[in-house]
Parts: sequence; structure tokens; C-alpha cells
Amino acid sequence: MKRWTLAAALVLAATAPAGAADIKPGLWEFRTSMSMPGQPDMAARMARMQEEMKKMPPEARRMMEQQLAAQGVGMGSGGAVRVCITPDDVKRGEMLAGKSDGHCTYSNVSTSAKAVKGKVICSEPRASGDFEALIDSPTHFTSKMNMQSAEGSMKADTDARWIAADCGAIKPAGR
Repeated sequence: MKRWTLAAALVLAATAPAGAADIKPGLWEFRTSMSMPGQPDMAARMARMQEEMKKMPPEARRMMEQQLAAQGVGMGSGGAVRVCITPDDVKRGEMLAGKSDGHCTYSNVSTSAKAVKGKVICSEPRASGDFEALIDSPTHFTSKMNMQSAEGSMKADTDARWIAADCGAIKPAGR
């Protein structure tokens, strides 16, 4: 799946906390291991991108970090992605059922205090699959996503942890 990008990981990141009323709002860090036939792991790609960013002139690097932050994304260490989850995100119990997020639509979403699972269909690239998040505590959850397309399959495992109540420069992404 050559066209899967950071957006695929962020779809999973945005999906995981939906309906889990016991997670803490604030800055979260997501470490995703993504396997796709013929493609390097997402975490390795993110780590490589971070190394390339370090080589940029300071002003160019600052501008790129500001653009990412304006889209609700920050860079953690070792290829991790940071996202701001608002109190409203936490409160919206059924925010994904029948909803769209970019090019993806969610269905059959079931939530409980400790889990969120459902189906996802994406139009660009054309793919479908399922996801499940298991909430271990208010500051930690894991999730899995399995997607299929004409180009092959993608599996993503994410480990998410709460970093701080204040999201700093990272603004909440419009979801």
C-alpha cells in the first residue's frame, strides 16, 4: 500500500479514545508499528524523518514543526507522534459511529469503559478493515488496526500514553 502515510496512523490515533470516558484529556504520545508488504515500518519512517528534520536550517525546521502543530500533530522521540485530545473528544461517546474522518467512514462502532472496536472503510486509498482499542488505564491504551485493499494489507499496532494535561503548541486536530 504505497499511498498509506502518517494519515493512516493518525486515523487510528483519533479512533482509539472515542467513547472511552475514563481516559485523560491532554497531550498523548502514539508509538505505532505498521507493517505493509514492501514498505518500511511507520515508526522507522518517522524516526528517519525526525533525523532529516534535525539537519534542516533552524528556521525551516521551526516552520515545519509549526505546520504540523497547526494540524494537531507533534513529533515525539524515536518516531512517536503527539496528539492533543480535548475534554470534548473524551466526552463524545459515539463520535465515530457513522462518521467520516478525512477519507474514512466508521461503522459498527461499539464502546465500553475499557474498549472501542468497529469497522472502517476508506475511499483514498480504497481500503477497509477493523480496529480495536483496549484502554488499560486513564493514561494508557493500545490499539490494533487491520486493513485490506487491492494493493495489499496493512496492520498497525499502537501504544498510546498520556504525557501532560497541557498540549503546549500542539492544537487539537479538527475531528
